[in-house]
Amino acid sequence: MFNGFLLVDKPAGITSHDVVDFIRRRFNIRRVGHGGTLDPLATGLLILMLGRATKLSQHIIGLDKDYFAQMSLGFSTTTGDLDGKIVKKAEDESYLNLKETDIQRAVDSFIGEIDQIPPMYSAVKYKGKRLYKLARRGIEVQRKSRKVKVYDMTIEKIELPEISLNVKCSRGLYIRQLCVDLGEKLGYPAHLSRMVRTSVGKFSLDQAKSLDQILNESDSEKYIIAIETVRRLI
Repeated sequence: MFNGFLLVDKPAGITSHDVVDFIRRRFNIRRVGHGGTLDPLATGLLILMLGRATKLSQHIIGLDKDYFAQMSLGFSTTTGDLDGKIVKKAEDESYLNLKETDIQRAVDSFIGEIDQIPPMYSAVKYKGKRLYKLARRGIEVQRKSRKVKVYDMTIEKIELPEISLNVKCSRGLYIRQLCVDLGEKLGYPAHLSRMVRTSVGKFSLDQAKSLDQILNESDSEKYIIAIETVRRLI
């Protein structure tokens, strides 16, 4: 029985649950969980917990996180990212003329504690049902806003219609929704076009192994981090 943690660099195009299933089969172990979902479009650090390590799941889920996010102005989608259908387009391309000072001002307005309404395509529950399951049936419900924190958000690059950001935030913040809300602040529909989770608490993407490495190397159990090692870092 394997007990411990795996730091995985999740590839795009698969769900976090897919990664869990791959690891279950690789190590022939049933008890595997993850410390915070990454959407299929997203890549980056996914912390997996094996065996007894699953008892620490809430400690991992509650850690602050860092992301690289690329948002695109011009249209919004049902999901808030490129996996959804277009629901709104900008009336013109005036967003291509946005000034850096205006973008910076909008970005700064989201730093601190903010109220964020979870997107319909999320795992948040409404009357016992996951929102994304309702959304897939074409049902949209009123969602209550939640207090979340953006500790820091910096602009890495502006190549309109794309704006690249580095975001440090609390548990419960949706980067997809942050991009949509930032677009609205700027006066245009927007969506998340790329996202990479770069850290979770004291754990960095640099420490992670690719899914291919873990699945294909004969001795990949060497990548499992002991429970006590992680316990000291959370």
